Order: sequence, then C-alpha cells, then structure tokens
Amino acid sequence: MRGINKVTLVGTLGSDPIIRTASNGAQFANFAVATSEAWQDKQTGEWREHTEWHRIVARAKMAEYVANNLKKGNKVYLEGSLNTRAWTDEQKIERYVTEIRLQTYQRLDTTAMTTPV
Repeated sequence: MRGINKVTLVGTLGSDPIIRTASNGAQFANFAVATSEAWQDKQTGEWREHTEWHRIVARAKMAEYVANNLKKGNKVYLEGSLNTRAWTDEQKIERYVTEIRLQTYQRLDTTAMTTPV
C-alpha cells in the first residue's frame, strides 16, 4: 500500500516570498505562512490563541508565480507535500528542516489568483 503525503493550509503570509537561485541554476522561493487556532479555557473562561508557523518552498515556475503574486499579509489557501531536508552546518552539526513543497495556491483576500496545475 502506498501512502499519501498531502498538506492543505489556510493562513496568512508572514513575509514576502524570497527568490533564490541554487548552485545548479534552479530557482526557488521561500516564505512562511501562519495558521492560528483559538479556544476558550475551560477553567478560566479566557480565550486563548496559538499560532503555528509553516515553512513553504516553491520551485521553478511556481517560485516566479508566488514572488509576483503574494505579499506579506495575504490570506492564502495552499496545497503541497511535506519534505524534510538534512545538511551539515559549518560546525559539523547535522541540521534538519521540514518544509511544505508548494504545489498549488489561491489567494483568498483579493480577486482569486490561482496557479496553473
């Protein structure tokens, strides 16, 4: 049986996408999306909120689309897959990061901007 690696988020961009070029010439864009949840504390009755930040990476043409169409504060619907990368830093410490590889998005706060599939 094969698994499913699919992430769906609705959130707010925390910064403008930043385009970078890899050593092989491939372009990619990185940005962060915040999702929040609120609940009422059963003991105190106070409202609580928790914000989770998600690292998003867009590659190739998708990097261009997000760089041209998304800005800090935009509300977005995103679909992608989880990807964990590992590398060794300058101090020879192995580091890991889990990101969402963007496959499609839609802006929710203006006229719908949808990426081609």
